[in-house]
Amino acid sequence: MANKTKGQEMLSALSYTKKNVFEEASTEKIKAIYDYSDGYMTFLDDAKTEREATEVAIAMLKKAGYTEYVLGDKISVGDKRYLNQQGKCLIAFRVGTEDIAKEGIRILAAHIDSPRIDLKQIPMYEDSGMGFLKTHYYGGVKKYQWTAIPLALHGVVVKADGEVVKVVIGEDDKDPVFYINDLLPHLGQRQSAEPLGTAIAGEALNILIGGLPYADEEVSEKIKLTALSILNDKYGITEEDFISAELSLVPAFKARDIGFDRALIGAYGHDDRVCSYPAITALIDTENTDKTVMVVLADKEEIGSVGMTGMQSDVLVDVINEISANLGKNSAVVRSKSKCLSADVTAAYDPNFPDVYEKRNSAIISCGTTMSKFTGARGKSSTNDASAEYVGFIRKLFADNGIIWQTAELGKVDAGGGGTVAMYIANHNIETVDLGVPVISMHAPYEVVSKADVYSTYEAFVAFIK
Repeated sequence: MANKTKGQEMLSALSYTKKNVFEEASTEKIKAIYDYSDGYMTFLDDAKTEREATEVAIAMLKKAGYTEYVLGDKISVGDKRYLNQQGKCLIAFRVGTEDIAKEGIRILAAHIDSPRIDLKQIPMYEDSGMGFLKTHYYGGVKKYQWTAIPLALHGVVVKADGEVVKVVIGEDDKDPVFYINDLLPHLGQRQSAEPLGTAIAGEALNILIGGLPYADEEVSEKIKLTALSILNDKYGITEEDFISAELSLVPAFKARDIGFDRALIGAYGHDDRVCSYPAITALIDTENTDKTVMVVLADKEEIGSVGMTGMQSDVLVDVINEISANLGKNSAVVRSKSKCLSADVTAAYDPNFPDVYEKRNSAIISCGTTMSKFTGARGKSSTNDASAEYVGFIRKLFADNGIIWQTAELGKVDAGGGGTVAMYIANHNIETVDLGVPVISMHAPYEVVSKADVYSTYEAFVAFIK
C-alpha cells in the first residue's frame, strides 16, 4: 500500500469517524458480546413489566450479596443494599471507601417501564358472540402496531381481602394468548385513507378474550360469565377485583436473534431494559472499586416520570440524604459532587426512513453506546443540556478505558424529539448526561438493537463506576 500523503495523515489525525464495534473487536471480544447478549435476552423474556423487572433485578442483587434496605436503616461503608419502591422502582447502592463529600456518588439511572396496553378498571363486556376487555394504552404507541398480534396478560390483582394475586397468561407455549381485532382490507378503504395516528382509535383497542357461552340459558352475558368463571377458578377473583388491579397486555413474542449472522436482537421492551440490564450487571461486576455507586431503575418514564415510582419522586434524594447522614456528610455537597449517566436509549439511524434523521448527528447501529448531550424537542425544550466540561470528562473516561462510543441527536431539529429522566436528576444539582443503546423501531411491539451496542453500553457503565 502506498504511503499516505501529508494531507491524508492530517485528515486521519484531525477528523472524527465513527467506529463499528464488530470491526474493531477481536474474535474473543465478539464471543463475549454474544455471550453477554444471551443473558440479556433471558432478562427480557423474564421482565416484561416494571414489576417483573424489579423482581428479576432483586433476585440478581440478592445472589450477589445485596440485602434489602428501607429508609431509616443504618448504612455503613461496605454495605450493598437495595430499596424496593412499591415493587415498581428499584434503587441499589454499594457504599465505597472514597469520601463522598469529595468524590460524590456515581449514579446509573435507567427506567423499566415500556409502552403497553393497560386494562381499564371496569373492562369486561361481550358483544356479537365475542368477549372483550376495554383498555387504555400506556406511553407513546403507534396504535395500529398493536392490532392483530398475539398478546400476553401480565400484572397483579388485589382482591377485596387484600390478597395480591400475580397474573401471567400467554407466555407459556400451552397458554392461550389475546388479540386486538383489525379491519379486513376488503372493507378497509376508508380506514386506509386515514392518517396512521387516527386509523385505529384508542377506544378500539379492545382485547379479544373468548367466545364460549356459559351453559345456562337464564344467563344474559354468557361469554362474559365464562371468562369470569375461568378467572375465578384459577385466581379466585371477581369482576369487582379489576378495580384494584394493574393488568397490562404486552406482546407474547420472545426475544430472538435477528439476521443470518445473529448480530441483532429483536424483542419487546428494549426501551429501556437494554440499559437497565447493563446497569445492574455493571454494578454487580465491579466489586473492586472504592467508589460509592448507585443504580436507579425507575418507573413511569414513558408517561412523564411521575408518581412515587417515577424519577420525579423525592425517593432518589431521600436515599442520597440517608447515605450522606449515615456517613456524616452534607447531602447538598454530596449531590454537587455526584455524577450520573441517564441510561436511556436513542433512535438509531434507519436508512429506510432517512427524511427524519440528520445522518452526521445520528446514532449508527453497531457503532457503540451513544451519548446524547441533549434530547428534548425542537429548540431543546424539556431537556437537560449537559455541560461541555461534563461531556469532556466522559470522553476522557471512555478514551482511557478503550470504550467505542458515539454521539447523536434524536432526529432532525424540527422532526419531533423526545425526553428522558436526565433533566429530573440534573434538577437535584447532579451532573447528568444521556448515554444508551440505539434502537430501531423504538416503541414498537418488537424493537431491534445490536448486540455490539448492548455490550458497549455495559463496558461504558463499568468504566464509569469502577
